Amino acid sequence: MTTRTQRLLSSLIALMAVMEMNGQVAPEVPRLVVSIVVDQLRTDYMQAFLPLYGQEGFARLMREGRAFTRAQYPFASPDRASAIASLMTGTSPYDHGIVGERWLSRENLQPVHCVDDRQYAGHGTAERVAPTHLLVSTLSDELKVATQGRALVYSVAPTSDAAVLGAGHAADGAFWISDQTGGWCTTSYYGSAPAWLGYYNNSRNLQQQIAQLTWQPVNELTGSYNYFLAGGQMNKGGKAFRHTFKGERRFRQFKASGLVNEEVTNMAQHVLRNTLVGIDAVPDLLSLTYYAGTYDQQSLGASAMELQDTYVRLDAQLALLMQRVEEKVGKGRALFVLTGTGSAMARQDEEDLRRYRIPSGEFNISRAHMLLNMYLSAVYGQAQWIEASYGNHIYVNQKLIENRGVSLSELLDRSQAFLLQLSGVRDVFTSQRLLMGAGQTGVDRLRNAYNPRCSGDILVQVAPGWQLVHDTHNQRSLTRDGYLPFPLFFLGTNIEHEIVNTPVTVDRVAPTISAHLRIRAPNASMQMPLQ
Repeated sequence: MTTRTQRLLSSLIALMAVMEMNGQVAPEVPRLVVSIVVDQLRTDYMQAFLPLYGQEGFARLMREGRAFTRAQYPFASPDRASAIASLMTGTSPYDHGIVGERWLSRENLQPVHCVDDRQYAGHGTAERVAPTHLLVSTLSDELKVATQGRALVYSVAPTSDAAVLGAGHAADGAFWISDQTGGWCTTSYYGSAPAWLGYYNNSRNLQQQIAQLTWQPVNELTGSYNYFLAGGQMNKGGKAFRHTFKGERRFRQFKASGLVNEEVTNMAQHVLRNTLVGIDAVPDLLSLTYYAGTYDQQSLGASAMELQDTYVRLDAQLALLMQRVEEKVGKGRALFVLTGTGSAMARQDEEDLRRYRIPSGEFNISRAHMLLNMYLSAVYGQAQWIEASYGNHIYVNQKLIENRGVSLSELLDRSQAFLLQLSGVRDVFTSQRLLMGAGQTGVDRLRNAYNPRCSGDILVQVAPGWQLVHDTHNQRSLTRDGYLPFPLFFLGTNIEHEIVNTPVTVDRVAPTISAHLRIRAPNASMQMPLQ
């Protein structure tokens, strides 16, 4: 082959390559990402109530979206706060620091709310909150960095923890419903309250409306359909449920009812109308939190029909939300991501399980930590070796241990052996056992839920069926270790329909959305994006 022929062939190949590249189009980036977290959402309940839904809410997500039916969190005992923080950061409490809605401060041995920060005053609320305890970057933070601050980020939720953790460090605003006034409020951490927030509160004053609000089944079909063995459509008086909201707790009760989701959607629509989200090629983020738990955290047996009605109302609000978003940004130009918190916070029935000969009892951790301190005093000398307990965590006096020259490892091993002898204890994990046992089956999930900065030095696993009781902090919870199924949906830009029954962990959501946006994943996220 001559040199001239080789050059000609090379030129033709190069031309074909250029023509092929010109024919290709890079995947479209969504104009708006709508991240939706539904507190206490369950796959089995969602599917059970399908006959009661419309066609554009859950049914559309399952019909058009990519649905993962078996989502789970990679750590033990998620609640609303730890779940939302993990969803937005792509990692576990061990890295992001939010081990739960509350934990015990080592400085003053008082409970700390996960978003408390006295530096920042509230607008329309007495709460002083900020994402200070969130130790790593979030999806919204990375979007702000990648767009040099041009992306708009807003968060809307019934509660302050959900709103702030959903917003992250660099957001433009986080809004929630005040427990005192029922108005929508925010924190000075994100700057001044926008004028449109005051307009919304004046035009839709929940404080004035709540006295006239009544929650009852949304329609006759909802009131007559019965999925649960524990509850029928009628209450003890033979009538469908009917709730009003009165007294000092009226706004808290409202926020734990099926009516709160309409208020969240209304506020989300107000954000869409009064901000510039979704109007240009720079992608924006809207973070929303809805509610799918029992009424006022009651047991399922006490509010079975209310829970059904909550799902039906939630379905309608999701349909309305998706419609309003697509009206503004265009169909196919928004990416909707919906999942649950993986938690079940309802109060358990107080019925004595021993009536059914089911092994059960009460484990009082405040008494256990006093007994442990007496034992350690007998071994090491009279002193306050145990500082406090909270939840299932026990905190040792690390300064005293250091000053007395006592081996921390030895003290923790002795404490573990002592606590294992108590009735109702299934297992005991010391901080050192958790840190050194990473990678072992059954330990990873506990270790991921642990954070050295705010978790206790000793974690007591209470046996299933036993009540964990704390006298000082008035805590009571029934231990259950059953798998709690909840879904994960993607719908919109570049998403093809598929039903996936393979288990997936929710810490993969943030890197997946980051890949769709073509930005870096949050700085502590080590998981691969979902395909």
